[in-house]
Amino acid sequence: MSSQTAGVESQKPSKKLPGLPPEPPFYERLAQRGMNFLVHLGQLGRMTRETFAAMFQRPFEFQSTMHQMEQLGIRSLGIACATALFTGMVMAVQFAFGLQKFGGMEYTGRVIGLSFSRELAPTLTAVIVGGRIGSGIAAEVGSMAVTEQIDAIRALGADPMKKLVVPRLISCVIVMPVLGALALVIGFSGAMIICDWQFGIPWGFFLRSALGSMNFRDFWMGLMKCPFFGAIIALVGCHFGMITRGGTEGVGQSTTRAVVGVSISILVADFVLTKLGFIIFG
Repeated sequence: MSSQTAGVESQKPSKKLPGLPPEPPFYERLAQRGMNFLVHLGQLGRMTRETFAAMFQRPFEFQSTMHQMEQLGIRSLGIACATALFTGMVMAVQFAFGLQKFGGMEYTGRVIGLSFSRELAPTLTAVIVGGRIGSGIAAEVGSMAVTEQIDAIRALGADPMKKLVVPRLISCVIVMPVLGALALVIGFSGAMIICDWQFGIPWGFFLRSALGSMNFRDFWMGLMKCPFFGAIIALVGCHFGMITRGGTEGVGQSTTRAVVGVSISILVADFVLTKLGFIIFG
């Protein structure tokens, strides 16, 4: 009898510990998340305004900008090229197998050329490289924030936006179009090699069919997105780094938020820029 009573008591829901506040309703949590998003959006907008104002003030940070271009651009070549190469190979296999069922394998180069030049080369490169760059910026600036180095810059009479944000912003805006164009060439080459090696589509025919269906407008619609993606990566990464609090744990949280924020912002900006591109270029 005592064992049965103990079993029944063990199945009863445990009572909440006294002194803990009750969990707020769902709509309150949703409203709080919305308010936090608006606060971040306002802080990001203010930082963007201050950064562009400081960009044209002397002295110009040429040495710091070149250093950031090396850190953010040259050291991202490996991951950008690997991503583009294998993405082009996968696209070649997918489209060639799909079009083979309908007897349209000769259109493989056209489909891959248009999709890579307009979307995949700039957007996929920005998402993959942006995660690396954004997290690095957030971690670096966040470490300076928690160790009060940013406050020291202000105490010395310097502008943290000019010293920290402007070189990273200019570097990202410059290197992203270069990485996007390189990803286009590497990805297209990988697709061309796979089509020639596995599906018997001569690389010359693949190249002629792809270039015949493309024009400069398609290339420009993809490449014009890259500077905007670079600005998003730098500003979002610096924003989460500047607001970092709470020591090393806060740096880790800011890094995670920066990666998520950069990825989502790039995808949203990609939709807006694509719509604008079709409106402007037709």
